[in-house]
Amino acid sequence: GWRRSAAREQGNLGLEVRRLDGATHRLAVGERADLAEAALRGMSLTRDFARIVLMVGHGSTSTNNLHASGLDCGACGGHAGDANARLAATLLNDPAVRGDLSARGIEIPADTIFLAALHDTTSDEVRILDRSPCAPTHEAELLQLQEQLAFAGDRTRRERARRFGIDPEESFETRGRDWSQIRPEWGLAGCSAFIVAPRSRSRQADLGGRSFLHSYDWRGDRDFVILEQIMTAPMIVASWINLQYYGSTVDNRVFGCGDKTLHNAVGSIGVLEGNGGDLRVGLPWQSLHDGERYLHEPLRLEVVIEAPLAAIDTVIARHQELQKLFDGDWLNLLAIDEMGAMHRYRGAARWKPLEPVPSEAEQLAQEDAA
Repeated sequence: GWRRSAAREQGNLGLEVRRLDGATHRLAVGERADLAEAALRGMSLTRDFARIVLMVGHGSTSTNNLHASGLDCGACGGHAGDANARLAATLLNDPAVRGDLSARGIEIPADTIFLAALHDTTSDEVRILDRSPCAPTHEAELLQLQEQLAFAGDRTRRERARRFGIDPEESFETRGRDWSQIRPEWGLAGCSAFIVAPRSRSRQADLGGRSFLHSYDWRGDRDFVILEQIMTAPMIVASWINLQYYGSTVDNRVFGCGDKTLHNAVGSIGVLEGNGGDLRVGLPWQSLHDGERYLHEPLRLEVVIEAPLAAIDTVIARHQELQKLFDGDWLNLLAIDEMGAMHRYRGAARWKPLEPVPSEAEQLAQEDAA
């Protein structure tokens, strides 16, 4: 919503953090285990647990920004994901829940702990929200983890500095606190792909911060229940976000909301541009354009799924909304089959095999042979 909840504590980064206050214990053990199992299976995280597992939500820090919720988590309804991270960690550290999960085939080692964290996407700092589950036996690993998070944040800030055209040493946290800053961060500008596959598929690729990633291994998905959940929930959210950016870019007057420096709040429901007119919807110009060029290229979302074609067809056939999105060309769909071959969806359960793109070395070899 337009106003953030008052029931949060102020964090060191300026991003407010909500507490759970024991809310999970209002659920029966079986209900808590249902939630925990769904979360783990949805991430294909059911084995080979590390000793410390971070459950990370994300949120954004900005001041004097009527569009602050647009920089928070879309899947959380425009709020930060700290409460979700706390809930997940609390459930997965619960011995009763772990016992129930064990009976369901998910064995979490006794020395594995789950910690909730929050990624501030303005400053690219990741803050661990509650260290209390961490035993003294894990202190060395926790220290190493914090050092790695700090290093990753520094690398990410340097990459993002190029998009802003600023000195890499400039403080992104300061940008978030600056009342005059109209672009504290770029949010999801540039989003163009949604990849549903094992992380190993994309780990070595530089995706340029333009892809939503959902770790998924179809080999562990009995009856493809998880695939169906992914295609009908996070994939749909990703399409909403992509189409919001698309529409706001191609016709900002109709689908966007104009110049944010002219906006005035109307209660807690929306904004006007100037002192009258209609309520404006969509994204402001400053979220799409840096004053010289577009930072968002209006492309329909490219969905890449690694799973058998028949399984994908079955899910699409069950949901009319998916048929409208794919058959109507609102989303592009590519699939990687059991043999690793790529196919493009042509609508109405029809697929076109794609020729593999030769590597640079293969291209050079072909040129030499010619």
